[in-house]
Amino acid sequence: MPSAEQSDFFGDTSAAAARSSASSLPAKPPANQPLAARMRPRTLPEIVGQEQLTAPGALLPRLIATNRFGSLIFYGPPGCGKTSFAEVIARETKSRFVRINAVMSNVAELREILTTARRTSGDGPTLLFIDELHRFNKSQQDLLLPDVEEGHVRLIGATTHNPGFYVNPPLLSRSHLFRLEPLATAAVASVMKRALADMERGLGARGCTADDAVLADLAVLCDGDLRRALNSLEVIVLSLPENSAITATELEAFARERRIRYDADEDEHYDTISAFIKSCRGSDPDAAMYWLAKMLGGGEDPRFIARRLVILASEDVGLADALALPLAVAAHHACEFVGLPEAEYALAHATLHIACAPKSNSVTLALAAAKHAVSSQPVQSVPLPVRDKGGQASKRAGHGKGYRYSHDYPENISGQDYLETPLALYEPKLLGPEAKIAERLARWKELKAQIQAKR
Repeated sequence: MPSAEQSDFFGDTSAAAARSSASSLPAKPPANQPLAARMRPRTLPEIVGQEQLTAPGALLPRLIATNRFGSLIFYGPPGCGKTSFAEVIARETKSRFVRINAVMSNVAELREILTTARRTSGDGPTLLFIDELHRFNKSQQDLLLPDVEEGHVRLIGATTHNPGFYVNPPLLSRSHLFRLEPLATAAVASVMKRALADMERGLGARGCTADDAVLADLAVLCDGDLRRALNSLEVIVLSLPENSAITATELEAFARERRIRYDADEDEHYDTISAFIKSCRGSDPDAAMYWLAKMLGGGEDPRFIARRLVILASEDVGLADALALPLAVAAHHACEFVGLPEAEYALAHATLHIACAPKSNSVTLALAAAKHAVSSQPVQSVPLPVRDKGGQASKRAGHGKGYRYSHDYPENISGQDYLETPLALYEPKLLGPEAKIAERLARWKELKAQIQAKR
């Protein structure tokens, strides 16, 4: 069955209804709606903080003005204006507007919407807004394709996830993609100030006031999420007597309960761990600690962070600081043995050590070179002198014959080859303790050449 948001659409499919979006988008929102819904922009100029999309001459305003656009996908963090863009487009193009949420919708509902859109397409295409488009599976997204292709519906999708990973390529190729940025503090604060004064849709009737600095602090606490900022403002205002001033005291509870925007196993998770890894690799302990704190504050599994540190210790530090690996392993053990919150100290300890350590990827390069040699060349046989000589059959075959015991020679260099065809796979970096390794290997190479020259 259609949702309440769609009932007027399904109940009246006349040409008059098709030309008007008033039934789906009332001019005056109900008073019992949250403040964020009541203050939703009604025109393109009212949308704040996305000037790269709304500026005169930009692509989106031109598409709306000509009303000749196809499907659109808006991609960005929560509360940045994706739904507002959809409603503004519906108003300014006077389109038949249907709104569904991919979390609550199903195939049957979608089929019904598309069937009705086909039946009424003579009066113009249906503007179908799908919130959280990434929640639709491949089959549901594929179901949209024929009607999008034929022009029966114009899709507007909203997603907080990277469309390249979550939207089917055929649907993505038929859509204009617009990326929205988190709203700046000043933009969020300006809308809250307007909401305090707005008598029709905002909180003007309460007569409450707030200094610009207080509104800016609240905007910061809400991480660029305008919906969250407006609804927080409404809670504060309704908790105060009329004609009160909002002060820093009223923000203290929100500051204590501040929730970091962090979606485990989704885009925020991968982007943040990527920033953490690259900060450690780039020897920036301040950035590394910041991203570590964000992950811990967002509820990331500490064992996941510890595993990344173990990998970093070998991949990016390696022999330039051989202590990094056991320290990272110890941090991982601490996560299991001690648990949170105390294990945070071990994670911070390992993070700072790795970020401040000299860096070398010689382990990574040597392993890659060895794998390449094994896969791209004939596999070498083990030389007879270094084969295992256990058992009579091995001894009769000459295994181990001619082996030179390294400890019987100066500096443990016997001059023996351990590959039939010697290869150069490991190139030490001249950083930290690995520089000493480079010197040592050069000395041993010289000794080996001298020994072999005498034979």
